[in-house]
Amino acid sequence: MLAVEISQYGGPDVLRPVERPDPVPGPGELLITVEAAGVNRPDVVQRRGAYPPPPGASDIPGLEVAGRVAALGGAVEGWRVGDRVCALVAGGGYATLCTAPVPQCLPIPPPLDSVAAAAIPETFFTVWTNVFDRGRLTRGETALFHGGTSGIGTTAIQLAAARGARVFATAGSDAKCRACEALGAEKGINYGTQDFVAVVKELTGGRGVDLVLDIIGGDYVARNLAVLAVDGRLVQIGLMGGSSAPLDLGQVMRRRLTITGSTLRPRTVEEKGRIAAALRREVWPLLEQGRVTPIVYRTFPLADAAAAHRLMESSEHIGKIVLVTERGG
Repeated sequence: MLAVEISQYGGPDVLRPVERPDPVPGPGELLITVEAAGVNRPDVVQRRGAYPPPPGASDIPGLEVAGRVAALGGAVEGWRVGDRVCALVAGGGYATLCTAPVPQCLPIPPPLDSVAAAAIPETFFTVWTNVFDRGRLTRGETALFHGGTSGIGTTAIQLAAARGARVFATAGSDAKCRACEALGAEKGINYGTQDFVAVVKELTGGRGVDLVLDIIGGDYVARNLAVLAVDGRLVQIGLMGGSSAPLDLGQVMRRRLTITGSTLRPRTVEEKGRIAAALRREVWPLLEQGRVTPIVYRTFPLADAAAAHRLMESSEHIGKIVLVTERGG
């Protein structure tokens, strides 16, 4: 099979197309003919040497794929060769063939093609488990999402708005703020020219928000706590601004705040399977009805993964970047 490997840690050009042996599905796995694979920021961090794959996972980058079932491992039920499928994987997505545990596989919603479907698993799994499971966001509550035009942000805005929450989002330009609003955010806040704490407090009559989903960390932590309402929840899923920050525990106690966070990749197949089941039940109808849709900014041929990473690192994109194989093109 054709795959893209990390030849050494470094910049985008270390991504190198190579021939690798075809993977073989083990018990409880599907072999997928990959038509498209999503590109995510964790892939960039892995390429730089700071996010190694978990034990037993492929060293090939790529955390989500879409295509068709090519073969079944032992003890697999409910799938047939040729079925359209998208899957969350712990690695191996940047290839023309990829294995995936059955609990992490989902049928491609009928309105979507493989490119759109490849933009679903990593971000939708992440948003569901953090916003709705850990963050407990419910209808009528208010949320602030940082990085509103990222893959995570565009997914979180749509899902929260579709489920009846009031949504605010930060982004790096006025144009990106308007894009957030087009997806369902009540207000896009330009973090380069506006203080998101002041803007949100004004729009909520001084109350603040019930939930903040943050990919930054660092000096955002204190401001995130300041923008939370009483009983508010800060959910940390990224550390682009650093992993350390001063913390006013008195504020946490006085306003009964919750600080939590998670990573997705190291979780067990069973844990990821539970998230997949919740998505199938709660989110797949929204995708099938067109009320929520993955936002794909640009596609690249699989062999051009380096160019896709350069675009990812530029932060110019709105939504997802997807690699396409010859089967998907």
